[in-house]
Amino acid sequence: MYSNLKTYIILFIGVFALSTSAIFVKIADAPAPIIAFYRLLTAGVVLLPFFLCSRSCRAEFKALQPKQWGQIVAAGFCLALHYVMWFESLNYTSIASSTVLVSLQPLFSLAFERFFSRKKVAPSALVGVAIALVGCFIIGSGDFQISGLSLWGDILAFLAAGVISLYFFVGSSVRQRTSTVTYSVLSYGVSAVILAAYSLIRGDSFVGYTPTTWLAFLGLALICTIGGHFVFNVLLKDVPASFVTMSILGEPIGTCILAYFLLHESIAPQQLLGIVIIMAGMAVFFILPNRKK
Repeated sequence: MYSNLKTYIILFIGVFALSTSAIFVKIADAPAPIIAFYRLLTAGVVLLPFFLCSRSCRAEFKALQPKQWGQIVAAGFCLALHYVMWFESLNYTSIASSTVLVSLQPLFSLAFERFFSRKKVAPSALVGVAIALVGCFIIGSGDFQISGLSLWGDILAFLAAGVISLYFFVGSSVRQRTSTVTYSVLSYGVSAVILAAYSLIRGDSFVGYTPTTWLAFLGLALICTIGGHFVFNVLLKDVPASFVTMSILGEPIGTCILAYFLLHESIAPQQLLGIVIIMAGMAVFFILPNRKK
């Protein structure tokens, strides 16, 4: 079991790594499903040698039961579906609207834990989530759109939040009996296959991209996926899925800071206010229960 300090340090590293996603996606000049495909494929290939060279991982693979296989396939499908719906939402609604709605992940996670795992939800957790989500809405409120197509995009982003929450919820169950490497390699592999099929149906090209775009694919795989999602998969054995999804609300903070330094994008007073409120909500969620204990 991780100590609180160690858990928070690992979460900070994972959130910071995940915060670079928007930077790399903005750099990559390729269709969204292709970006997601190479992100997960490359991450899976990088982790594959660790899986093959580990006797325990190979033993886990052989010992997987049909129920566990079903959970891994479901998790991989949810991860692929999340990327498809989230990226597709960006074609219909604004980036801010989509990002804010995807940030509703903690609400889904708390609901899954309450109704499926029968876990009690602490009042401080609900308060912390509510405060943090207010901060997210403040950051994106200046760019909301209201129209027929925008509504469809908002619905896709909302569903994407539920699907990625389900991915973490299922993963927390699988991780009780499966190592991080085994679970990640298999779930990323399933996602990559689904995304490849989806890209073929759309007629997207898998080749012909610039060196800069290929480097962006590599950055998404190594930094965002292995440094971010893989780190969250490590934690799922010891912490609830809501703990992970709540920490991901820190991603807009990291993205704003990185965009300021790397892309020279200014941080508006509205964004700064949202960042402060998100941090306050996360403090209530993570710190208040421990103080009570």
